[in-house]
Amino acid sequence: MEIYTTENEQADAVRRFFSENAKILVVSVLLIITVLIGWHYWQNNQNTAMKNAASSYQQVSEILTDNKKAAVTKSDDNTNDVAEQFVRENDNNYAVFIALELANRFVVQKIFDKAEQQLMLALTKTKDTNLLSLTNLRLAKLQLQLKKPDQALKTLNSVEGEAWVAMAEDVRGDIFLNKGDIPAARAAYTKATEVNAAQTLQTLLRLKLDNL
Repeated sequence: MEIYTTENEQADAVRRFFSENAKILVVSVLLIITVLIGWHYWQNNQNTAMKNAASSYQQVSEILTDNKKAAVTKSDDNTNDVAEQFVRENDNNYAVFIALELANRFVVQKIFDKAEQQLMLALTKTKDTNLLSLTNLRLAKLQLQLKKPDQALKTLNSVEGEAWVAMAEDVRGDIFLNKGDIPAARAAYTKATEVNAAQTLQTLLRLKLDNL
């Protein structure tokens, strides 16, 4: 009889719990379901968005490649507009790739201010360290070409990672040489030779050092 009473009490306790907390339980379950549905919806959207971005990137990249020869003589063709629109509308690495290609195109067309704009815009489109370093390196070179040595030095400070040290120091040496600071240029070139640089760059650095 004692067992029966205990089981009844337990059953009553369970019923009371569900009766008193029914609304909370229902809301909690609905909240969990909503979160799960939302997460799956977000993932599907992300996958779809990335697939669309990849497809669009391929199309724009092919347009840029097909029109490389035209880029030498034409600066107002529709290719630039298509590529610029893609960069504006995408916030991912694909946008960076197109921005880098477009910056090259603008340099060929001698529209240097727009090339600089594309590189600066590319920096806002990714968090990938290597892409950021590559873009900053390209930007520093362009800023040196635009006779903005101090700005170029500041840009170089954002280049991160051991793989980029030699190239960054090479550009830093060029900047200091442009400013007439021979000792600083020599120090930068020397530092670049002391890291694991590509053989071609090592040869170039030695030539630069010999000519100081």
